[in-house]
Amino acid sequence: MAARPPGGGGSAEPEAIEFGIAALDARIEESDLSFPATSREIVRALDHPEIPYDSKGRTIDLATALEEVPKSKFENETELLDSLYPVFDEARRGGRGFLDGLRNALPF
Repeated sequence: MAARPPGGGGSAEPEAIEFGIAALDARIEESDLSFPATSREIVRALDHPEIPYDSKGRTIDLATALEEVPKSKFENETELLDSLYPVFDEARRGGRGFLDGLRNALPF
């Protein structure tokens, strides 16, 4: 997913902010990761990244996200991204705990 930051500057076209699956996909494209791959190989190949899961820039550690997925080996990138989508979606909806829920409710 991606969201455009609020406009108001001199730029005619603001840059998109990538988060969730789109951010992870970009990291994979920049890496030398090949499939099939295990969770451990993925985390290592991407250098233990924190992946933003919403447009506010909050992140989740990829290793932590992969622990929430029932499988640990992925035959291809699509299988990996499909498996992680519910994890990012849950984080976005506030499943990351009480304090994150409170932060989501505040206007700043």
